[in-house]
Amino acid sequence: MHVTTRLGRLMAAAGISLLVAAGVHAPSAQAATTGPCDIYAAGGTPCVAAHSTTRALYGAFNGALYQVRRSSDNTTRDIGVLSAGGVVNAATQDSFCAGTSCVITILYDQSGRNNRLTQAPPGHWPGPLPGGWDNLADAKAAPITVGGQKAYGVRIEPGTGYRNNNTNGVATGDQPEGIYAVVDGTHYNQWCCFDYGNAQTDGQADAPAIMETVYFGANKQWGYGAGAGPWIMADLEWGLFSGVNAGYNNLAPINHRFVTAIVKGEPNHWAIRGGNAQSGGLTTYFDGRRPNGYHPMKKEGAILLGIGGDNSVSGRGTFFEGVLTSGYPTEATENAVQANITAAGYAPAGGTPQQGVQIVGAQSNRCADVINNSSANGSAVHLWDCSTTTATQRWTRTSSGQFQVNGAKCLDASGQGTANGTPVVIWDCNGGANQQWTVNSDGSITGVQSGKCLDANAAGTANGTRLILWSCNGQQNQRWTLRS
Repeated sequence: MHVTTRLGRLMAAAGISLLVAAGVHAPSAQAATTGPCDIYAAGGTPCVAAHSTTRALYGAFNGALYQVRRSSDNTTRDIGVLSAGGVVNAATQDSFCAGTSCVITILYDQSGRNNRLTQAPPGHWPGPLPGGWDNLADAKAAPITVGGQKAYGVRIEPGTGYRNNNTNGVATGDQPEGIYAVVDGTHYNQWCCFDYGNAQTDGQADAPAIMETVYFGANKQWGYGAGAGPWIMADLEWGLFSGVNAGYNNLAPINHRFVTAIVKGEPNHWAIRGGNAQSGGLTTYFDGRRPNGYHPMKKEGAILLGIGGDNSVSGRGTFFEGVLTSGYPTEATENAVQANITAAGYAPAGGTPQQGVQIVGAQSNRCADVINNSSANGSAVHLWDCSTTTATQRWTRTSSGQFQVNGAKCLDASGQGTANGTPVVIWDCNGGANQQWTVNSDGSITGVQSGKCLDANAAGTANGTRLILWSCNGQQNQRWTLRS
């Protein structure tokens, strides 16, 4: 109760309401008045490393987020924020890198402990550069917007990596810690290892339990989950883990455009959590004891990004922000951090979070699609393979809670039906309650008129499975992601 009260006071002072903490989206302007690391500190688990190329992670931070180097003359430039606690001043990078290429040379640590990330040195696996060093990320390769302002992420392609083997205050041994990263949910591969977090200091895979990082991707060599991925997992060395078991655990894939990924650990206890970094709350994917052979942990306290602990360089992903904490954060603290992240306003470059989204089934990984690409009233909505070029899979979310497609057609409960099995179709938008939908933090979408859930009929996953209304039951065929 004490921690929750402290968080409430801090968030109220920062202009972020308790509704935001519960997962209700807030205007991006509010996000600049506090930061994730202020929230972690209020919860008694302060950040010991804080990296971002997109925004300040403390309300008072007014320094450089990262450094770039241009190829034309090998000079460098620090890239800071527009204002204290605010988003990045990407115009500085654009001006400095105009007409030439740039790489990201340093990710500065906002915590004050100088746990900055720089070019990763050789490890057991060599990088592609002379002497086995890793590549640096192309500074222009991952443009997005944050709060409506241009920003860039750290795009990791195989061979790219960052590391700091001499850190200050990062957990070692079996000390508790929390880690989160905001990543691109559409940029990943099936290889090891797109990691962010705590690793060994010598770049060698010489024992289990010597690292603890967030991993995002679809690797099945060690741990993995349900479906085809991607999943949030933990790299603990000598294996990726999706739960207590080596190999398979019933871990749901996560398919948001922007993903909040969390791994945290304390003596013989750890957890995986995650969610949509644009809206809603967090899901706890695993919470339990350590795998066999991983208690006690023997963490060494280095920090890495984009690579495995032994410098395995075959992973792929894009990083926007992340932290390591001292101590095991509470769920209340993490929920407040998630609210802060969603309020920041992550969006694709040139777009907004809710314009032209795909409605992706968690169970099927297929998209809500209008049958035969039709625009006729009464046309059925079904599951179909997702396509970036299919207009009838692009739904625009309106302020009144409608999903519009083909300009003037809306997702509609046929005949204003409210019974189980009512077909979901498209119809001329008319403002009716049967065309209004609530997107819930657990991934369900409910009809305002019926109170029932958007459902893949009979838990089907095949192309052509019709969408219907059904009593909400928490099953995966009633879970959806809005993907930009």
